Amino acid sequence: MKMKSVLASMLAGVMMLSASPSVMAQVANDADTLALGALLDNNSFDRAQLLIGHQMQYWSPVLDTLLVREADGSLSPNMASEWAYNGDNSVLTLTLREGITFTDGAPFDAEAVKANLEYLKNGAGQNSFMVAAVSEIEVVSPTEVKLHLGEPDPSLLENLAVVGGAMASPATLGVEGAASNPIGSGPYIYDADNSRLGQQYVYNRNPDYWNAEAFDFDRVTITPINDQVARLNALKSGQIDAGLSEARAVADAEANGLVVNRIDVDWFGLIMADREGKIVPALADPKVRQALNMTFDGKSILEFVELGYGRLTDQIFPTSSEAYVAELDDVYPYDPEAAKALLAEAGYPDGFEILMPELANFASFNPIIQKYLNDVGITVKWEKIAPNATIPELRSGRFPAYIFQFGYQGTWSELRKFGYPESPWNTSKVADQGLLELIDQAQYATGDRQIELYKDANRYMVENAFFAPMYRRDTIYLTNQETVVEMQSTNVMPPIRNYSKAE
Repeated sequence: MKMKSVLASMLAGVMMLSASPSVMAQVANDADTLALGALLDNNSFDRAQLLIGHQMQYWSPVLDTLLVREADGSLSPNMASEWAYNGDNSVLTLTLREGITFTDGAPFDAEAVKANLEYLKNGAGQNSFMVAAVSEIEVVSPTEVKLHLGEPDPSLLENLAVVGGAMASPATLGVEGAASNPIGSGPYIYDADNSRLGQQYVYNRNPDYWNAEAFDFDRVTITPINDQVARLNALKSGQIDAGLSEARAVADAEANGLVVNRIDVDWFGLIMADREGKIVPALADPKVRQALNMTFDGKSILEFVELGYGRLTDQIFPTSSEAYVAELDDVYPYDPEAAKALLAEAGYPDGFEILMPELANFASFNPIIQKYLNDVGITVKWEKIAPNATIPELRSGRFPAYIFQFGYQGTWSELRKFGYPESPWNTSKVADQGLLELIDQAQYATGDRQIELYKDANRYMVENAFFAPMYRRDTIYLTNQETVVEMQSTNVMPPIRNYSKAE
């Protein structure tokens, strides 16, 4: 009952945030426009700085990709009509679709592919890793390019369907102004004259696009609205056709005739970064980390915070991943007494103290996390982090553990994200030899053997309690009755190609 009171108080505090700024659109919505409300503003159109997640909607209308990922995560041809690896996966051959031109008149050919991939690899963007394994780009002919790899990259094809394969006109690469005015060959052309940075981004249909019938709308507008209530109001008033929402808005949305779309792209939980115990010695013991997995009542948190919109799990991989193992969803039941017994076995009968970052986006969870940890004798000391410093602070390695939410971009991408000492989200640079052996084998394996190794790596991380996932959180995405969207299993926001008009 006490836990319910804490959660109820937190929810009441959130629900009081009813005031919201008005939305000022430059280009009004109409039947031939797809008007989207975005949670975040665009970061950059520069080819080397492109991001996935919420940013993908901004560049995907203009910069087409070599391959595409379907809504279910499978790969399909796009600007590259065919692809094939050689026997040992050291060379990837791409056959390019003929007749495509960029909207500045430049041809799309193998030289354009080479220029784009080299620009991304040599740039300072955070997604340069997507083509890091490419050691040489061989132009065989205008319609054929071979990517020679220094080592196998099991995620390369997936990367070529997102930032890794985005194609900008070669004339814009590294050119001043390209960050705010992209030139591509995609289904839409960016309308710089009618766009307003930070307010609304406007895109008009590309009349020469090779696959125009796949896109129903003549115009796309994207308006950044980071306030949840303002976004919902813009949907209800018809200013926008679609936008991200949250569990607490579902009843209101349905009452106003909006369509609720949901998918579990993200997992939420405790990341135990300091697994070597350099900051908190207790975290070096797997028994302590296992105890932390049994400390949190994920079912109650999911019910009261997310209103049940999600599913319980003890693994970081979704059901669509080759690494997913069904029995790993229920390894650690909520059991504070068993957690305390494990802590005592590890030599910490009185618990220990741990420093954790107080993050603005997750601050409402702090009393919940603190209560559960206190129940097993663990004391939390919070350090407030400025919202614009969240990612640098988490990646600094100063914090032994933290609460956070991560999306999913593919099996190998997840292992690359967390598994190696140099991985961007292995924030304490832990070199776990057991895991490294498994993922090194998986990197060079193919077919069923590779899938088996992916599952083994997943089991290893769960059994050794690298994380304490509480649940997979449903992304709640609203559309009006006239707009249909397919949610993307590998990205929190659907790309532009996933929208259509209702029949």
